[in-house]
Amino acid sequence: MGKFIRYVLGMLLLIVALNAFAGGYYGLAGAENVPKEWLAGSPFHDYFIPALFLFVVVGGFTGYAAIAVFRSHRMAQRTAVFSAIIILLWITVQVSIIGYVSWMQPATTVAAILILLLAWRLPKYGN
Repeated sequence: MGKFIRYVLGMLLLIVALNAFAGGYYGLAGAENVPKEWLAGSPFHDYFIPALFLFVVVGGFTGYAAIAVFRSHRMAQRTAVFSAIIILLWITVQVSIIGYVSWMQPATTVAAILILLLAWRLPKYGN
């Protein structure tokens, strides 16, 4: 069962990381077709800073966690749990700033919760 959990968790982390990299890149490239009005009342004038955070922090850490899980690294469980927390914080802040605008928001929330649950079930590794 541990191998199955590791595989599913690793794949879920990888999918979220790739999505964060793609979304971050899109935002860094100017976020064409995304209304800037969504940022009204926020500290941001454009999507550059949120996209940079999405790319570097969410994508980078979640990608790192995926690698740790696939390699059965001793820090796999911690990095996966921390990734889930980062993802949930990202979505919470995003929805509080721009509101509900996409099916990706609840889908990402569900993915983060699944990551959290799977990470708690992940066997401990010693390498």
